[in-house]
Amino acid sequence: MENVKQKNNLKPIWIVLSFLVLITIVLLPTPASLPVMGKMALAILAFAVIMWVTEAVSYPVSSTMIVALIILLIGFSPIEKLGPSMGNPMAAGKPLTEDALFGTQNALKIAFSGFSSSAVALVAAALFLATAMQVTNLHKRLALLVLSVVGNKTNAVVAGSIIVSIILAFFVPSATARAGAVVPILLGMVTAFGAKKESRLAALLVITAVQAVSIWNIGIKTGAAQNMVAMGFINKTFNEDISWGQWFMYAAPWSIIMSIVLYFVMINLIKPETKEIEGGKELVKAQLAELGPVTPKEWRLIAISVALLLFWATEGKFHPIDSSSITLIALAIMLTPKIGIFSWSDVEKLIPWGTIIVFAIGISLGNLLLQTTGAQWLSDKTFGLMGLEHLPLLATIALITIFNILIHLGFASATSLSSALIPVFIALTSTLGLKDNAVGFVLIQQFVISFGFLLPVSAPQNMLAYGTGTFTVKDFLKSGIPLTIIGYLLILLFSATYWKWIGLI
Repeated sequence: MENVKQKNNLKPIWIVLSFLVLITIVLLPTPASLPVMGKMALAILAFAVIMWVTEAVSYPVSSTMIVALIILLIGFSPIEKLGPSMGNPMAAGKPLTEDALFGTQNALKIAFSGFSSSAVALVAAALFLATAMQVTNLHKRLALLVLSVVGNKTNAVVAGSIIVSIILAFFVPSATARAGAVVPILLGMVTAFGAKKESRLAALLVITAVQAVSIWNIGIKTGAAQNMVAMGFINKTFNEDISWGQWFMYAAPWSIIMSIVLYFVMINLIKPETKEIEGGKELVKAQLAELGPVTPKEWRLIAISVALLLFWATEGKFHPIDSSSITLIALAIMLTPKIGIFSWSDVEKLIPWGTIIVFAIGISLGNLLLQTTGAQWLSDKTFGLMGLEHLPLLATIALITIFNILIHLGFASATSLSSALIPVFIALTSTLGLKDNAVGFVLIQQFVISFGFLLPVSAPQNMLAYGTGTFTVKDFLKSGIPLTIIGYLLILLFSATYWKWIGLI
């Protein structure tokens, strides 16, 4: 509570610092190799990063501020050499001269460009799907069914919580919703045993569940919103799409190995008070009985979810419908009276609309960085000075991955981190002269962006679990450090072998 109060007291300071950094960058002389609009884009990025890292204001509020800054700073910037996708701004039907201003109307289009991304449509539809799971309690039923099978042994329940997180990752495209389904059940089992929520048993089960959620954010394309951010930038820049099945082929083997690693890390590092949870299985069965038989709405949601999974997995092979489009079609079916799952009035209060705004504005900011060449300039001046272009690709991946892991320590949202870093990594592929390996290089760094293993503040699902009071930051670090090190080494191993063999890099 004291930490929260202290954090709130610092918020005005962070807001002032954000604007000071913004103004300082705006007033600095513009380098000859950087357009004025590129400098303005970097100033807005610096402002956004401070806001995101410190959470001085909520994410939707900072997103609204970013829109206002894009309109003002980009709108009143002179027209110069622009990126290929900035378009050709016109005023009253006449081409603008080199010293003319870009214009607030044109800047507004850039500020809202993220909303036209198919990735935003997928995230919005996925939020509805996650809400459907919550409304019907189907995700809870799935979790209970798995845990009812594994038995009372503590190690078996640990394995069961990992398996539940894996199964839910296929059907619930929200990491927070998956954690929200599993954690209360595990806490119920701890209570049934008569242990306190501060017990080693509670810490073991809850940390295992949320670490498994993070691992499978990487393994499945639709498992996390940040994956959609990366895909939006990859599609726009490289005109290349990665289907659900391709993503699964690239990332799932890594996640499978990490799930096994997670099991052994957890049972060896956090020793529970008991090897068996007496009454745990009975509690799970009682909760299942409380849910009653599967309702018609649940059956319909099961049918829709399985059909969605089949369409996602066979995208580009047996049909031409992309992930975003098929998910929106599923949403339309779920909202259809009589045959659907819910009505609009049932879910409009449950959908986190702010998440969609944050997501879209993050993409807009990334687009701005790419289009004004701000991302390219930043990449050249930072990574270019490191002489990475002279290193083998594997060494470059090793160094950039460490940078990626360290910078994640400051971010509570992987979506925001993707918005800030993926445009820079895309620009880095040009700095390094990567051609055939560009998409693979960016995709590998996107996998690393989902590393949320180290701190509770590294991911929303971690914070949800931390809020239960079952573990300390030290407990989380105890599991997070070995998971991060092993995950990092696996990234390098896969880069040297498997991803090379299948043509990702």
